[in-house]
Amino acid sequence: MGEWTRVKVDFATSHLIFPTLIGIVLIVLGAAILITQRRAVLGSGAMWRETFARMDKARFLGGLGLTVLYFLLMVPVGDIWPNTGMGFLLCSIPFVALTGILFMHSRTLGNIIPVLIIAVAGPLLVWWLFSDIFYLTLP
Repeated sequence: MGEWTRVKVDFATSHLIFPTLIGIVLIVLGAAILITQRRAVLGSGAMWRETFARMDKARFLGGLGLTVLYFLLMVPVGDIWPNTGMGFLLCSIPFVALTGILFMHSRTLGNIIPVLIIAVAGPLLVWWLFSDIFYLTLP
C-alpha cells in the first residue's frame, strides 16, 4: 500500500508533462472537429481567400514576427545574466513597445509616449512581482 501513495517525479522531464497532455487533448479535439465538420471545413476556401485578401498583412505578419522573435531571444538574453529574469525584462520592454506602436492607427508623439511608458512599467512590474514577491525565476 505504501508504494501506491508515493509519486516519483523526474525533475529533468517534469516540465514536459502538461504541454504534452495539452497537445494530445488539442490533437484529439481538432480531429473531432475535422470529422464532424468536414463539409464546412472543405467548403471554407472562398471565405479564407476573402479573409486573406482583406486583412492588414503588415500588422498580422509584423505581430507574428515580433512574437516569434520575442520568444526566440528571451532565453539567449537571459543566459547572459542567469536566474535574474533579465531575458524576460530586456526582451519584453521592446516587444510591448513595438507591438503597441505596430497596432496603433495614429502614430503621433502624444499617442506613442503612453505606449512607451506602459512598455517600460508593465514588464518592470511583472518582473518585480515574480522575482521579489513570488520568488519565481523568469528566463
